[in-house]
Amino acid sequence: MKIHEYQAKEILKKYNVAVPLGKVAFTVDEAVRAAEAIGGRLWVVKAQIHAGGRGKGGGIKLARSLDEVRDRASEVLGMRLITHQTGSDGRIVKRLLIEQGMNIVKEMYVGITLDRGRSQNVVMVSTEGGVEIEKVAAETPEKILKEYVHPAAGFQAFQARRLCFGLGLSGDAFKNGAKFLLGLYKAYEATDASLAEINPLVTTQEGDVLALDAKMNFDDNGLYRHPEVVAMRDLDEEDPLEVEASKSSLNYIKLDGNVGCMVNGAGLAMSTMDIIKLAGGMPANFLDVGGGASAETVEAGFRIIMKDPNVKAVLINIFGGIVRCDRVANGVVQAAKNVHVTIPIVVRLAGTNAEVAADVLKNSGLSFLVADSLKDAAEKVTRAIA
Repeated sequence: MKIHEYQAKEILKKYNVAVPLGKVAFTVDEAVRAAEAIGGRLWVVKAQIHAGGRGKGGGIKLARSLDEVRDRASEVLGMRLITHQTGSDGRIVKRLLIEQGMNIVKEMYVGITLDRGRSQNVVMVSTEGGVEIEKVAAETPEKILKEYVHPAAGFQAFQARRLCFGLGLSGDAFKNGAKFLLGLYKAYEATDASLAEINPLVTTQEGDVLALDAKMNFDDNGLYRHPEVVAMRDLDEEDPLEVEASKSSLNYIKLDGNVGCMVNGAGLAMSTMDIIKLAGGMPANFLDVGGGASAETVEAGFRIIMKDPNVKAVLINIFGGIVRCDRVANGVVQAAKNVHVTIPIVVRLAGTNAEVAADVLKNSGLSFLVADSLKDAAEKVTRAIA
């Protein structure tokens, strides 16, 4: 789950992580009032969407008077902001963060995530603040410093100090930087976050170290412990089909292809998409209906897939381990009748009661294309589209 920058900063403040003074605004008048409350002579008007690259897209503007705050807020609020992460459709800006201007001396980067290869959290910093970390990793990987966190010991003060040395901090900035990193890690761990990224992290002329930007993503499996985080969810920033899928406990991600995929198990779903691509097709989605696929989940999956106008055929690939294939087959037949699917459907069922399932599909009165292997299924679904 993702949240907005201003929401991430609200969380960080609870863990004594320094952030600029700021207020959220949903209207132009609210933006002006926010600037008045913050005070000062320089403000930043920032679009709030779930995507990076906002500054390059025109979604972050400086204002040096309250009149300019009003003008900049009018320009940004309601705009269709297009960045490298939004795609060509962009996102409509529906809220703003009004923030105090800072006397920036240095821009840096800090991020925390899980290194799955080492099964440890990793705290990464770089002197290349304001630059996409993927670009830094590809072009100048030596500029990324890492500290791995032992799950029993936790993130230690000496590790924070070592990273601050690597960033070239000194004096008050060094002390504040170490405090910042320790607070950020505490926030990351306490909220079951999957990512905490500050880009840029800045030092100021006053020696402060602050999060000029903040991004936090959360592990969906841990959200039941954090209702306060769930309350921050902005459905307007999510794909409508993915929102609908989550209501039926389906794992769905929309892609750009034309072959709808319905599979049980994440690993099998990824393998299915790979072999569709090898056969010359393009997957339209990732859809995992789970290990206990039922008539209800299959029907919900069908409805979601069919709402994508790009889908020209559907491949159902189910391995009956816990679930029986004949039950899935009955669910497929019922769902196809209820949803009135009019495009080709290729079905591959393997495992428990697969033979019985084949008879169910054959006697359904519907024109399923039954495959006897994953390779056969991928070839049949791509031929059905051609």
